[in-house]
Amino acid sequence: MTVAVKVNHPSGTIVLNRPEKRNALSRQMLADIAQALDDLHQERKVRAVILTGAGTAFCAGMDLAEMQATAQQPDALAMWHNDAVQYRELIDKMLQFPKPIIAAVNGAALAGGAGLMLASDIVVGTPEAKFGLPEPRRGIVAGLVSPLLVFRIGASHAANLLLTARTIESSEALRIGLYHEVVPGELVWARAQELAGELAKSAPEAIQLTKKMLNETIGEHLGTLLSAGAAASATARTTEAAREGLAAFLEKREPKWG
Repeated sequence: MTVAVKVNHPSGTIVLNRPEKRNALSRQMLADIAQALDDLHQERKVRAVILTGAGTAFCAGMDLAEMQATAQQPDALAMWHNDAVQYRELIDKMLQFPKPIIAAVNGAALAGGAGLMLASDIVVGTPEAKFGLPEPRRGIVAGLVSPLLVFRIGASHAANLLLTARTIESSEALRIGLYHEVVPGELVWARAQELAGELAKSAPEAIQLTKKMLNETIGEHLGTLLSAGAAASATARTTEAAREGLAAFLEKREPKWG
């Protein structure tokens, strides 16, 4: 399995478990995260879900090797569309999940991994937990993550991060509201568990309705923006820039833009 699931009441923990790939999101991993959420939904004693990564990274983003391999397939466009839809459906599931999701960001949260963090309700990071959206440097677009970023921290900070494609340290992520707390690495899960205990003091129905109000009422346009973002992400993958950017990344060289 690409994820590990652990239950320590009042929380259930989903561990992204491809440490050798810095927990890059393959199609199978996206499906496994969705299934883990469904399983924890059924656990009545689980009042919050903690999402974290194995090894030294939270999640480095999409599996770019899998993405590049898709380019060789005759139905690549349809496959990329399906990939964007699968990722969008997982983000939707997280936003609509009736229990709070706490991201225990134990290392770098990049690209699609940053999206998982942004779809969580509360974020606890470590000093090593850098944040970045490097997609433009790979010739692709952070279409699905962009609306979430604006929703969480506003258009000004989002434009800075998206257009520069830079990776920021946890201290800056805390300052602009991406991380709610930064704690030492060995304490990040324990702090998330403490927060799960605080959340468990409230009525589950009240928490569910509050989350629904935040993500569906206040964030009423978010679903439409995510759909547009999925289309932009799929389209960007068909370009020559994407082919060059992904090849350069995998070959560990600087891309040569036209």
